[in-house]
This record gives sequence, structure tokens and C-alpha cells, in this order.
Amino acid sequence: MPDMAQTDRLLIALAQLDPTVGDVDGNLGKARAARAQAAQLGADVVMFPELFLAGYPPEDLVLKPAFQQACRAACDVLARETADGGPSVLIGLPWFEDGQLTNAFVHLSEGRIDALRHKVDLPNYGVFDEKRVFAAGPMPGPIVIKGVRIGLPICEDIWTPDVVECLAETGSEIILVPNGSPYWRDKNDTRLNIAVARVTESGLPLVYLNQVGGQDELVFDGASFVLNANGALAVQMPAFREHLSLTEWTRGPDGWVCSVGERHLVEEGDQGDYAACMLGLRDYVNKNGFPGVVLGLSGGIDSAICAAMAVDALGADRVHAIMLPSRYTSKDSLEDAALCASALGIRYDTVPISDTVDAFEASLAPLFAGRKTDITEENLQSRTRGTILMAISNKFGPMVVTTGNKSEMSVGYATIYGDMNGGFNPIKDLYKMEVYRLSALRNSWKPEGALGPDGEVIPVRILTKAPSAELRDNQTDQDSLPPYEDLDAVLERLVEREWHVAEIIAEGFDGDMVRRIERLLHLAEYKRRQSAPGVKVTLRNFGRDRRYPIVNRFRDQGLPPYQPDQALRKTSTAANIMDMT
Repeated sequence: MPDMAQTDRLLIALAQLDPTVGDVDGNLGKARAARAQAAQLGADVVMFPELFLAGYPPEDLVLKPAFQQACRAACDVLARETADGGPSVLIGLPWFEDGQLTNAFVHLSEGRIDALRHKVDLPNYGVFDEKRVFAAGPMPGPIVIKGVRIGLPICEDIWTPDVVECLAETGSEIILVPNGSPYWRDKNDTRLNIAVARVTESGLPLVYLNQVGGQDELVFDGASFVLNANGALAVQMPAFREHLSLTEWTRGPDGWVCSVGERHLVEEGDQGDYAACMLGLRDYVNKNGFPGVVLGLSGGIDSAICAAMAVDALGADRVHAIMLPSRYTSKDSLEDAALCASALGIRYDTVPISDTVDAFEASLAPLFAGRKTDITEENLQSRTRGTILMAISNKFGPMVVTTGNKSEMSVGYATIYGDMNGGFNPIKDLYKMEVYRLSALRNSWKPEGALGPDGEVIPVRILTKAPSAELRDNQTDQDSLPPYEDLDAVLERLVEREWHVAEIIAEGFDGDMVRRIERLLHLAEYKRRQSAPGVKVTLRNFGRDRRYPIVNRFRDQGLPPYQPDQALRKTSTAANIMDMT
């Protein structure tokens, strides 16, 4: 039976931690360590994020019976350990019972599983796919901890009013929300507004506890917080790092109040994007067991910022830069790459590719006889570089970091099996102008927990010179692409906002340019489908967010948005249904 003894003081430890999907034993170990720390602080209960024992999101792994059973076994172990008189535990896991699999949250106390609640509202949009694997739970009532009625909506359950309204109507006194809420730009304001709405409607204080860490292309930023019933922020936990915070609650004449506690600054905007890219790369490399990374350092902006992010994420001793010069590589690029490597303190080697490219061209000469030199020979250089980087990866074990930005990946300005080679891309969701902004930012600021040096790490000339792939004489990106300021603006409207071509042209953009960009965006889908995963920072990334068909003949011709002709419609849908019955 739950402990019904009333109390006027409750100490809740919030464990904002970084689980690893599938590492049930490791996640259990993290939970044990956090519970021990909470016990030293005198906590009554320690709370963990959504699906913590499994890691989030587990995707189709959660359908494996062996995985479900491993999570339940870990839950049983942790439940038995609560018989020691220490803090009780609130923790999430997949729960299979009566033929249904749910996203569950349990209270473990006095050596047993004391209470169980299930997620009601399963998100099925953007990066989320929970209806594919979970069944929705019933509307919940509160559980009881030390005589306090606690409501436990799980993540998406607070994004609409119904679940919190049910919890308030059934007597909840405090709302505790475990979350697996991934980062994208300006997400913090959205979360806070949602939480304030639920507090205002229910009149109850609310804890928003979020996971932290990278999982494939998603980054969970933490940034957990506590709101009192009047909407005031009582506690703000840090972003992008693990943290345990003890919150103190007292019962007053108007209900429960959380004492004002830690108030950390949360990185947002460009700082948030950089911190997310760094954390996403760090966790991808470390959780997959790579000893370090290797990347081509060309003297250009994209490879320079990727090198800086890699050093910040992993430390200089785990980053290896390779300059791969051809006959078209400029003296400036050689100097800039060497200066960047020196500023970052990383190993830097040079592997010339001219002889290798010449050998490829000689081998192909009989087949290419009578054909003019074109993009084929340019791509041979890129593919030679990709092959060399992969050879180094195979020989010594580091993962290849690929360095293409979102502008290039959008329009296919990248060589498949060449500069697209690699295991992970930290800037995949950053447009070119954002890469420039974040590079300038990194020269004047460094995120909390970054392992790289302070100060200028990307030489100023890299920030100011015209970008070039240097695959032919006097080449610049703008020979093939519109100015990046225009390209990025059009792409943001096409990709993130799904605007009509006509709407973009109406904003003053050149019509031929917009139609060309829209065409290239669709043609490059087959390349993007084969590209390395990379950190999501925008509202809509290339990956889980945007699932376009490769075979796709639709093109937006720039006509005005269609307006249905109501005169052609004989009856309403409702009337049709009535006719059928």
C-alpha cells in the first residue's frame, strides 16, 4: 500500500541525465548513482526522464521481447533496492502487459513497484513515431508519495490540456512531467509557453524534467525547469549537460510551493545550435565506441568549424586532420588549414592526391576518349579524397567526419561517395550563412564543457574569403550556385515552411532562381538518402523530419496557390456519409 502519511515538506531530486538507447545495464547504473547522490542530499524521491531505462527514442528496438524483458528486469532490480530506506524512484520504461506495449512511468518504493502510469498522447509527427510502437494508455489519476498526490503526465501529455485537466480534477497537488524532448532552435520558449498554459489552467505547480544527450540525429538539451502555481520560474537547470538538482517543496495555505533554487543560463540561438552540434557529435562518437575522428581539413569554412566542434566535443588528442591537396589547391588554403590545425592543437598530415587522380584519369582515358573534361574529373578528386579518408579510418579506427552544410545538401552541391563519405556530420542542418555566424561566434565564445582552446580557432581569412571547392582553376561556389544569402533564404522557405514557389517569388526573389532551386532540391533527394546522419537544429532537418520520395516527378511551377471551386462540389462530406447510411 502507498504511504498515506501526510507531510508538509517534500524533497524531490531531478536527475537530468544522458542515457544510451539499448544500454539497459548502463542506464540502470546511472540511475543507481543518481539515487545514491540524491540520498546524500536527503531527497525523498528521485525522478528520471521519459523511458530512461530503455533510452529515448528506442524506435523499433522496443518491439523486441528480449529488450522489453531486459528493461523490466532492470526495473525490478531498482525496485528491490528501494527497500533500503533511501529515496523512492520515479523512472520510465517500456511496459508490456495484456498484449499491449506502453510508454510507462513507475514509482518504486519500499522494495516494490508502487504505482504505474502510461503515456496517453502519443506523438506521431516530425521526428516522433510513437504510434508505430506504443499503445495509448488510459487517462490517469494521481499517485501518492508520502501522502502527496502527484500527477505524472508523460512528455506529449502536457502539449494539449486534457491529461493535466484530468489530473487536476482527480486531486493532483503537484505535476511532475518526465520528458524526452529534442532540441531545435527556439524550442525552449515553446516548451515554457506550453508549461505555463498547463499551470494556468490547472492552478498547480509543474516540474519539467528533460533528458540530455545525443541519440543519432537528435540532441536532447535538458534545460529542465520548475514552475510554481503562479507561473513563476522557481528552478532552471542547465542545458546540454548532465545535472542533478534537489528541489524543496513546502505545503502552504494555497497548496505546494517550490523554493527558489538554481537559475542557470540556457544557451539559445546560435550558442544553442553550436552546443547542440558539439554534444550530438560527442555522444555519437562515444556511444558508438570510436576512438576519435578524422576529417579532411581543406582551408574552407565548413571543415574548419567541424574541426573546432570535434575538438570541443572530444579533445584535441582524438581529432586527426588531413590536408588532401590537388593541383588546384591554393597556397591560401594550405596556409589556412595549417593555421587552423595549429590553433586547435590537433594532429595534421598532408596526403597529396594529384598522382592518384592522374592514375584514375589514365585508367579511364580509353573509355573517355573524345569526351571533354567536365564535372566527372572534378568528382574524381572528391572521391579520391573520400577513399583516402576511409582508408585511414579503416586502418586506425577513427570515424570520418563529413562536413557538408545544409545549403549544399539541399541542392546536391556535394559528391556522393566523395565529400559525402563519413559516419556523422555535425553541421548537416546548418545553412551556409549559419556556418559563418557560428564560426565567428566560436572565435569569441566557447560552450560550457567544451574541450577546445579559448580564443580564435578559425583563422579570419577563412571567414572572409570566397568559398570554393577548388576542383578547377579559379572556381568559386557562386559559379554554380546563387549567392548564399539568397540560396539560404529560398531554401528555408521551401524546406522549413513548405511555401509555394509563387509565394517566394512574391517576396521579391527572382523567379528563375527560385524555380531552379526548387528543382535542384528534389533532384538531390537520392543523394541525401545516402548521406551520413547529422545533428538536427532546425525545425525540419533532412532525416526523420522530412521523408520525401526519391522517385518524384512533381514540380511546383510557380502558379498561384490553388483555390477550390466550391461550385463543382455536389454535397458535403457529412451529406455523403448520410447517403451511405
